[in-house]
Amino acid sequence: MEILDGKKISQEIKEEIKQAVGLRKEKGQKIPHLAAVLVGNDGASLTYVGSKVRSCEQVGFKSTLIRLESSITEQALLSKIKELNNDDTLDGYIVQLPLPKHIDEEKILLAVDPKKDVDGFHPSNFGRMALEMDSFIPATPFGIMEMLRRNEIDISGKHCVVIGRSHIVGRPISILMSQKGKPGNATVTLAHSRTQNIKELTQKADIIVSALGIPEFLKADMVKEGVIVIDVGITRVSDASHPKGYVIKGDVAFDEVAKKSSYITPVPGGVGPMTIAMLLQNTLLSCERKSVS
Repeated sequence: MEILDGKKISQEIKEEIKQAVGLRKEKGQKIPHLAAVLVGNDGASLTYVGSKVRSCEQVGFKSTLIRLESSITEQALLSKIKELNNDDTLDGYIVQLPLPKHIDEEKILLAVDPKKDVDGFHPSNFGRMALEMDSFIPATPFGIMEMLRRNEIDISGKHCVVIGRSHIVGRPISILMSQKGKPGNATVTLAHSRTQNIKELTQKADIIVSALGIPEFLKADMVKEGVIVIDVGITRVSDASHPKGYVIKGDVAFDEVAKKSSYITPVPGGVGPMTIAMLLQNTLLSCERKSVS
């Protein structure tokens, strides 16, 4: 069994990005600039955004944190989005989800300029990705593919079961794994909450990507020997014995599933760090595209 160490790989990617930024500085070229929009004071969102801002500093990017009150109107937020779209100093920006209930998330994400959509959530980018055209790939699926590529894991002809059909992870990773290329060419089954006999599917799978959000859903009796397991789940589970009052759990019962796996990602330290690294990669890509256009 081998651990797919997302923390280690993400540091390698950040180092490569840092060197690319250094070269841009030497040539007097524009330094990548990423902005994050945070509405309200959600604890988890604050943590994620803080991590993204720190990562920008590590690689030499400019970063801007835009904090807005949770009471902001949808129209006022749309005005802010328009302002960011028109800001030529910005190469990309993200709108941290979830948004307050009175704001239509879809309307906000549709308002983001696809050329600055480094999260890869805009339908324009999603469609281009599905057609194997140049696009911003959603950061988490991008990170999973990069993790497989750097570990030289061949998925061609393998049966992959993706659990979860979200537009952010499940659906895009199912498309990417089936596409031509390396890694790619897997035969993909997309399972979800209405899938019957999910255990029968996972027991036959060579690769399982779980993005369900149910702590320790995938147990040892649901997988075969030698399986490759990618755990995208990240859930705070209350634990009075822990100093923070909670522990982070993935979708996979790690200790028991790891014994049967050829490769497995831990939680935390697996897919999570890769997501941030690929967000930075998308921002650098946006900056480079602007330089040649």
